[in-house]
Amino acid sequence: MEPVVEEVRDITIRKVTRWCCSTIMVFGGVVPYIPQYREIYIKQDAEGFSMYVCLALLVANTLRILFWFGKRYELPLLFQSIVMNIMMLLMIHLCVKVRNKTQLIRGPDRYFTDFDWHYFWQWTDFQSYIDFLIAMSICLSIITFIFLHNVIFIEIIGFLALLTEAMLGVPQLVKNLRNRSTEGMSVTMVLLWTTGDAFKTCYFVSRKAPLQFWMCGTLQVMIDLTILGQVVWYRNEPPYKIPRID
Repeated sequence: MEPVVEEVRDITIRKVTRWCCSTIMVFGGVVPYIPQYREIYIKQDAEGFSMYVCLALLVANTLRILFWFGKRYELPLLFQSIVMNIMMLLMIHLCVKVRNKTQLIRGPDRYFTDFDWHYFWQWTDFQSYIDFLIAMSICLSIITFIFLHNVIFIEIIGFLALLTEAMLGVPQLVKNLRNRSTEGMSVTMVLLWTTGDAFKTCYFVSRKAPLQFWMCGTLQVMIDLTILGQVVWYRNEPPYKIPRID
């Protein structure tokens, strides 16, 4: 009788552990953005955060959702993409609101429906970002469902989704290089990026997720470590400001 009880207990612990890991996967991805959101809200300054991070994640997670229809991976990873898109929209809403509020000299309003690509992702109203996401989702959905049974196309979609996500730190890295400073960027956010990316890469390997997942996860960890290196490198340097020519 005792061996049976031990076996049942072992199965229960295994299930609880798996449930906890799945929950972390779903909601853990948005945790790094909470301190950055809080910092922008308190300081009323969004200049240190690159909104192209939001663009990269919106594209990546929309592609990952479509990838699921062609190659069914674990549901927690699908739910993670949905939750992340919601978080990115919240970040964009705050950044647009703060920038419009704190702008000393207000230029002309820019909208997605202007179709002026010189101001792509620099629109002055939140609705434009929603319009872009809807338009992108519809176009990608139509293309995906046309080629849904094409194995090569589906694999490419999966690779592009995860490669885009893996490169999400690059806009922040480039912005730090241009500013020669990490001022305005939440170091806590990057530390949580690194911890979360390392965890999910291990999760991908242990759960035998498709190859694209753990390869791009490894690349993501490397980029996170590079940004942390910038924090150390620029810690004693004043922010560099590009001189204006009047």
